[in-house]
Amino acid sequence: MVITTDIEGDVDRHLDVRDLDAFRALIADVGVPDLLFANSGISMGGPTHELTRAHWDLVINANLNGVVNGLLAVYPGMVERGSGHIVATASGAGLVAPPFVTAYATSKHAVVGLALGLRSEGAIHGVSVSVLCSGGVETPILDRMPAEDLPMTATAPVTARQYLSLMKQKPIAAERFARLALDGVARNRAIVAVPATARTLWYLHRMSPSLVGRISVSVARRVDRELLHGSG
Repeated sequence: MVITTDIEGDVDRHLDVRDLDAFRALIADVGVPDLLFANSGISMGGPTHELTRAHWDLVINANLNGVVNGLLAVYPGMVERGSGHIVATASGAGLVAPPFVTAYATSKHAVVGLALGLRSEGAIHGVSVSVLCSGGVETPILDRMPAEDLPMTATAPVTARQYLSLMKQKPIAAERFARLALDGVARNRAIVAVPATARTLWYLHRMSPSLVGRISVSVARRVDRELLHGSG
């Protein structure tokens, strides 16, 4: 929920992306960038029936409104200038929704819709728009627990790393992910799905939603049995 900008040796700038006024103030100070990576996001897992409004608000405000605020602060200036590229970070969960991360998947599906809806409109004004849909990446978010000020749920929280480990998915190194992602951005792809595991699941879902649906139910049962209730 923090964005950092380094402008020609200047000090880094930090802001809460949920704060539109702060976002606009930063852009007014440093100018409209050529490239905006709207990369705000937090993870939130657990049984959906145990999540409160506070859980949903936190996820939506960071994952969706953080991107919307970046758009509101930057896109009009790009349109006026006639150039720019916005890259919104969604997730593989924004293309194929896995179980027990419903709030997260909801917010990331919304980011995908935002980017794809804006892409053709932006093209009229010379502005490119891409959406980045990643699989597991080796970053601290994999081990992050819910914020301490959130209401406690009956089920103990599960980290993204535990979830991936159960599925026998190894996170991709951040450096390699960045190279693959930047290549997709340079090619001006609408959807940049990396690594290959995220892209493969997306393709499979497009070919056979019913098959992926059955797989998802199997995954849900396994997560419920082995992670949430520990009956391994």
